[in-house]
Amino acid sequence: MIRGVLFDVGECLVDETRAWGAWADWLGVPRHTFSAVFGAVIARGEDFRETFQVFRPGFDWVQEREKRAAAGHAEWFGEENLYPDVRPALGTLQEAGLWVGIAGNQTVRSGGILRSLDLPTDLIATSDDLGVAKPDPGFFAAVVAQTPFAPHEILYVGDRLDNDIRPAAEAGLRTALIVRGPWAIIQRHDPEADRLPTMRIDSLTELPERIAAATPRR
Repeated sequence: MIRGVLFDVGECLVDETRAWGAWADWLGVPRHTFSAVFGAVIARGEDFRETFQVFRPGFDWVQEREKRAAAGHAEWFGEENLYPDVRPALGTLQEAGLWVGIAGNQTVRSGGILRSLDLPTDLIATSDDLGVAKPDPGFFAAVVAQTPFAPHEILYVGDRLDNDIRPAAEAGLRTALIVRGPWAIIQRHDPEADRLPTMRIDSLTELPERIAAATPRR
């Protein structure tokens, strides 16, 4: 029985077009060029941060993020950056009696932004909050410890096989791969995209019905 649903953030809940565009601007490269290199890096199975090394060798992600904040260009997103299906889907799941949480690799600042959006959730946790990031098994252990259910009663929804679906499944959670965003589009033909997830969806609005179908009636 699925009793709780946890959501990744980037490209699951938040359209990151604006965020990556801002990084391209910070680097001083055309957004189209940045996107092309970003996609190539992902397709090779490399860490997305290698994208920055192409344009600026020795680039330090953490330091540059702090420099951006100091210059008044800190990470930011708002209601308009949420995918249209987010708020309706989360609300429907809660109304159906499911426990709903958000847990992803995000900064403390991003966690604050998510909380300010007043989404229908029971938990919002970021990797900065937990002190461990995906795909480390410790991330999922820490998140599960904050939920009232066993791992097999939790569905983790994410857009990446490498960072979301595979490690969540290894931690004993059920998983849903949402096919949107650069990672999911590039990885969607990987054999694991069909084999690993408990379910595969194109929209979060599919979740209530899919969860109901996967939950045995009493």
